[in-house]
Amino acid sequence: MKKSYIYFALPLATLVIFFFAFYMGAHRDFKDRADAKVKAVQDAKEAKLKKEAQDREVAVKSAVELQEKRRKEKKERDARDAMAKEEREKARQAREKAGRDSQKFKETVGRLKKEIEVEKKQIAEVQIERKRVTEEQAFLRDYVKKAETNQRSLMGVIERIEAADKAAEAAARAAAAAAAAATKK
Repeated sequence: MKKSYIYFALPLATLVIFFFAFYMGAHRDFKDRADAKVKAVQDAKEAKLKKEAQDREVAVKSAVELQEKRRKEKKERDARDAMAKEEREKARQAREKAGRDSQKFKETVGRLKKEIEVEKKQIAEVQIERKRVTEEQAFLRDYVKKAETNQRSLMGVIERIEAADKAAEAAARAAAAAAAAATKK
């Protein structure tokens, strides 16, 4: 054999030995390792997907609970807002009613003040009239007393005049009877 075949045969033999000894064993292990890596990656992906699914499920539950909570809070807020709105409306109506009542009472007070002024004037007029009537009554009482006194004195004068007339008539009859008796004699 020639030495040139050694250069060719030796690497070829080494290659064959390497192929069967190392490469085939490594290739079998490589395929198992590659399958294991693929399986590990798939398991990791599945675990990740399961975890994501669980996280999603938890997130969905959380979102649903949060949504329910928000709905409940919104209902409560709407109820509070409605009550507050109703209370504001009642307060506004009460304020308007108070304003109307206040205006009505102001008008009533003004009208009553005017009526009081009119009544005061009427009372003053009545008091003046009463004073005048009282003075007139006092005057009339005095006048009646004076008139009664005058009447009594006039009655006395009339009685004296009548007595004097009767006495003068009796004296005239007596004088006529005396003159008739004197003419008869």
